[in-house]
Amino acid sequence: MKLFYAAASPYARIVRIILIELGLYDGIEKEIATLRDPDSALLPTNPVGRVPTLRLDDGTTLTETLLIVPYLDTLHDGPPLLPRDGSDGWVTLSRMGTAMGLLDGIVAWNRELRRPEEQRSPGMLALERTRATRTLGVLEDAVGQGAYRGRLDAAQIALGSALAWTERRHRIFAWRDGHPALSAWYDDIADRPSFTRTLPPVT
Repeated sequence: MKLFYAAASPYARIVRIILIELGLYDGIEKEIATLRDPDSALLPTNPVGRVPTLRLDDGTTLTETLLIVPYLDTLHDGPPLLPRDGSDGWVTLSRMGTAMGLLDGIVAWNRELRRPEEQRSPGMLALERTRATRTLGVLEDAVGQGAYRGRLDAAQIALGSALAWTERRHRIFAWRDGHPALSAWYDDIADRPSFTRTLPPVT
């Protein structure tokens, strides 16, 4: 297998963390891909030009985090990281959806802020701030009541990656303020070797 990724991509980081947790990371080929580059080595494999992209040994290409994770979940004999059969009452998928929704909104917010100021949409910026604030409130309550704990799963990895990216790449949003349970939870998961090994750069 070969993984195309960008070191700063939180989506690719989720896949990289899962590969490490499953003991697969060192056994696959990896290439850091340039994005928005017409000569990128990624494009012959994935014409969409996004990471993560996982090319299997038979040439099949898997793209998008939420498509790659279920495949990786078939490559080990332990408990599933993302049960897709309802065996956990659909809890992990539900929590994964909330974590990915938080990440998607904050990434969109950050992308809008990179546009020239006169081209930014105030309505879109307000929407994403409101969405993120509302979602963090729900997550604070959920974590305080014991959610996103126990045996490591894909939802925990996604949430940890989302908070890490926000803290390091979207510092305009002080997500820790007013969220002590979530902050403490994040500090714990951020100490896992798989998280420290894949720490995104600060820009």
